[in-house]
Amino acid sequence: MSEIVNTEKAQEVLNSEMENAKSIIDNPEELQNVLNQVEAKLAGLPVLGNLVNDLPVMVDLLQNYISKKYTAISPKVILSVVGAFLYIIKKKDLLPDSIPFIGMLDDIAVVALALQITKPELKAFTDWKVSQPQERALPQEGTEPQQDAQPRESTEPQA
Repeated sequence: MSEIVNTEKAQEVLNSEMENAKSIIDNPEELQNVLNQVEAKLAGLPVLGNLVNDLPVMVDLLQNYISKKYTAISPKVILSVVGAFLYIIKKKDLLPDSIPFIGMLDDIAVVALALQITKPELKAFTDWKVSQPQERALPQEGTEPQQDAQPRESTEPQA
């Protein structure tokens, strides 16, 4: 089994998917479609190790790249993320996903390899994300805006 999923094979697979990613990298609709499929596939899967923390960051990075909120990313990194995601959603891969747990080992190997490539830029993205002002939710139509808990002091002179 270890001969099927080794670092060399995972690198070969990731390189191939990075080539595939080049054809969709400038198409926000196609990227969003890939992202939607990845999120759906990952929803019910147990994830191991750093993937628990880093995979959602990769998803968030791609979402922000698609929306053009964050573009300070190297082409190699964005291709690695998209390439890994393309492999995750691929119908036919090295180990069939239908085999419980074992079927995800190849997906995990490819994502882990992509994480090695993207780690420094994921950190930069996370730092950028933390530095962004939080978006306040706008009141829904027909509702009153929420008032602050503390009344504001008047700046007008008291009589």
